[in-house]
Amino acid sequence: MSADNGTIGSSSETFTVGTEPENLRAWLSHHRIEEVDCAVPDIAGVARGKTMPAEKFAQLGAVHLPISIFHQTITGDYVGFEEGAQQILYAESDLIMVPDLSTIRPAPWASSPTAQVIHDARWQNGDPVEISPRNVLKRVVDLYRQEGWKPVVAPELEFYLTKTNPDPDYPLEPPMGRSGRPGAGRQAYSLGAVDEYDKIVDDIYDFAERQYLKIDTIIQEGGAAQLEINLVHGDPVDLADQIFLFKRTIREAAFTHNCYATFMAKPLANEPGSAMHIHQSIVDTKTGRNIFTNDAGGPTELFYNFLAGQQTYLPPAMCILAPYVNSYRRLVPNGAAPINVEWGQDNRSAGLRVPISPDSARRVENRLAGADSNPYLALAVSLACGYLGMKKGLKPRDAVIGNAYRNSHQLPRGLLEALTEFEDSTDLHDILNKRFCQVYLELKRSEFEEFMRVISPWEREHLLLSV
Repeated sequence: MSADNGTIGSSSETFTVGTEPENLRAWLSHHRIEEVDCAVPDIAGVARGKTMPAEKFAQLGAVHLPISIFHQTITGDYVGFEEGAQQILYAESDLIMVPDLSTIRPAPWASSPTAQVIHDARWQNGDPVEISPRNVLKRVVDLYRQEGWKPVVAPELEFYLTKTNPDPDYPLEPPMGRSGRPGAGRQAYSLGAVDEYDKIVDDIYDFAERQYLKIDTIIQEGGAAQLEINLVHGDPVDLADQIFLFKRTIREAAFTHNCYATFMAKPLANEPGSAMHIHQSIVDTKTGRNIFTNDAGGPTELFYNFLAGQQTYLPPAMCILAPYVNSYRRLVPNGAAPINVEWGQDNRSAGLRVPISPDSARRVENRLAGADSNPYLALAVSLACGYLGMKKGLKPRDAVIGNAYRNSHQLPRGLLEALTEFEDSTDLHDILNKRFCQVYLELKRSEFEEFMRVISPWEREHLLLSV
């Protein structure tokens, strides 16, 4: 799938959808599509939109959604409207959703032949909606383009399979595997552990192939029924689109086998959390060469500047990489997740790892982001941190040797602390867009306040009869 020209293909045929209704109709007819899901990712990364008959979509008429979709918390409340503009909420003023036809794909799990298309949000005058996550990422990528740079990313997404859990008061449990036993932890890279859920994995591969999504590998991670899917490196917007679609795909594959797939950062108390590691490199748009490597094959100053930008700005960006109260349960000492932004050569205990690779593929792996983060925003803020480091000529600390888990905790310990640090980081606000940052802060503070109204089992267990 090429995000540049709208080419959709498989091993046997290729269709160029482009922007012409005639080509789109040919594609819809070939796949016998009856309905089209018009989707836009909201602040949480949830798909919002409309479903319409294929014939109506083929006319490429205007699709409207209210501005409030970008002001909705994960629990459904509406916040984040500028003071004095509350009438916008009640008026439900419409935005225009413009389809990106390069993203059109079948939805293979649907009961009737259905396609899905990711849309961009625009104001009525055609300007991009600045608080739309996809537009935030495009804004950051454009800053790189203006410097003659092209960022390349490769995400690795972890998730858990669990038994169905209709009552949220009960803890999650691993599902039964083909052996008749529930999944067990501490089985990292075990082929047998992956085979326990081979029917679900087979469906993930099948659904991905039918959507023209490319999987590099699927492996067993350290948790019970915890898997990791690695994607082929490429353009940040295209990869964010793929993660957005993969989350839906993996959930649907799990549903067909009567279990859940969850991307919560810490779904099981005694198991490791789930991350979204982000591999990042930058190429020169004219030469196509990796700007992190010099003519002699060594690291460049820009490589070290990028690292330093990550060290400087990732801590105040954590409310985007770890967007929920639950996210910080993963980022704790001895929790198999980084607690600082030290960097090291092929060191998985560091927040920033430089993997073993050919000189042409020198890259920085950001290991801080949780699987629960919005992929568009996580990629945007991670690249923004590196960009600031290169523009400001920042210098990194020396590489860490050995166990970086023993170094000091350099990250916010909870969501409220993270939001305060982000609010003070005006450099990030300038890169991402000030209005987006304002809305994001209000949304996350609202979610935190709502969480504080919940009484946890720990409180009932230890305080009920003891204090």
